[in-house]
Amino acid sequence: MQITSVGHAGFHIQTAAGSILCDPWVNPTYFASWVPFPDNSELDWDTLGDCDYLYVSHLHRDHFDAKNLAAHVNKDATVLLPDYPVPDLKRELEKLGFTKFVETEDSVKTTVTNDKGSLDVMIIALRAPADGPIGDSGLIVSDGETVCFNMNDARPIDLDVIDESFGHVDIHLLQYSGAIWYPMVYDIPKRSKANFAAQKRQRGMDRARSYIEQVGATWVVPSAGPPMFLDPELFSLNDIPDADGKPDETSIFPDQETFLDQMKIHGTDDGVKHRGLMMISGSTADLTGSTLNELSHPFPPDEIWKDKRAYLTRMAEKFAPVIAADKATWAPADGEPLLEPLRAKFEPIMKQSDLICDGIGYPVGLVMGDETVVLDFPNRVVREPKEGDGKYRYGFRIPPELVRTVLRDDEPDWVNTIFLSTRFTTWRIGGYNEFLYTFFKCLTDERIAYADGWFSEAHDDSASIEKDGWELQRRCPHLKADLSKFGVIEGEKLTCNLHGWQWDLPTGRCLTSKGHELRAEKLRS
Repeated sequence: MQITSVGHAGFHIQTAAGSILCDPWVNPTYFASWVPFPDNSELDWDTLGDCDYLYVSHLHRDHFDAKNLAAHVNKDATVLLPDYPVPDLKRELEKLGFTKFVETEDSVKTTVTNDKGSLDVMIIALRAPADGPIGDSGLIVSDGETVCFNMNDARPIDLDVIDESFGHVDIHLLQYSGAIWYPMVYDIPKRSKANFAAQKRQRGMDRARSYIEQVGATWVVPSAGPPMFLDPELFSLNDIPDADGKPDETSIFPDQETFLDQMKIHGTDDGVKHRGLMMISGSTADLTGSTLNELSHPFPPDEIWKDKRAYLTRMAEKFAPVIAADKATWAPADGEPLLEPLRAKFEPIMKQSDLICDGIGYPVGLVMGDETVVLDFPNRVVREPKEGDGKYRYGFRIPPELVRTVLRDDEPDWVNTIFLSTRFTTWRIGGYNEFLYTFFKCLTDERIAYADGWFSEAHDDSASIEKDGWELQRRCPHLKADLSKFGVIEGEKLTCNLHGWQWDLPTGRCLTSKGHELRAEKLRS
């Protein structure tokens, strides 16, 4: 098996039984904020796209690049489709001209066959509203000799199914870096923001190391991040080492070199197992089973890391015309008031989502230039501000041209467009509100119906575990992660490392968001 990194979460997997192209992202996305790191724009995309199988893990635009898929990927390729309850991914691929689909069953091994031979594949499909834009997934592939687990930025809960179906994993490709806007866009003191960012950065790497330990693969490739931020307005988001070579620990976007160092520091790269591999865009690993026959690079990776700032500066110059061209496609900032278009967009969704609107529980302010509009979730209306509103518990300051663009394009997901761009600021009073961000990614009848129904289902908290002197429910109240594997107790506080949510153990109160109480009891010594 030959595995070639094609940038970010993208890989080309070559086997005797055919090739699989995974998540081929190349064009700047999220309002031209994100660019693949390192640069992958000069790879031979026509050759890479002449594949037998295509796998797109989910619709986040650093995985689903419609422009690249349309221009360079063979439309006769068979799509390995995750088992999602809402068929948006299949529809988007059909729009691009793909017609052949293998509709897999979640976490069930499937054999795919063509005139070159057979491959065993399994796609673990995550279906919670918090997983990507209504779904995320990971792919396991076996050619009979080598087993590859491409986890990209999915966060699977049950990993035992991999061992049961495939046995030992030879190479594990996974996310370790940030893919969120917190805390950079929040109106909080600079020192607090730096502290929160450092915690977020470390939690992400801790979670990745937890997955490495659970999977137990021979080789590990850190992937799916970070992007490059090349617009001058966003350049400071990059993790750029200081004069002494020390990484910026207040950036939530650590790079491959940083994570490989973390693996060594924490013992997940001990020279015997869990060995980390540096792969950049164009790097190829040739494996037979767990034996790494060769690892080749298009150029020495040290050329990037010996002066990362200089590399990013060169990339900023290269991509400046591309970013400018993208900005030229945005809607003008000026125009008719936004109240009525937002009312038409949001009110029908509000009226279909009682559980989500009640979960949000308060009015939310949208400040767009000189205009403020209130999303009044308790009353299911979009309105102008009124006397007595006070300061909104949650509010967003979004450039009006971004709002006008997503309205013009009838975008079903503001998370996958505005929020991941980091081209906004926000504030909140109190904890994170998961229901609010779920609302913003479910702006279609089908999506909101699914999300509202998902939240209405009771989480399984009947099973218990004992951990560090406490008896507590096994499944996390947030997204059902196994707390025996992902739970970390410090004093009287529990952190679930899958998403970083926290609870006060004596009371069971969630410290991260409203609701989501935990069942826990102190064991007698």
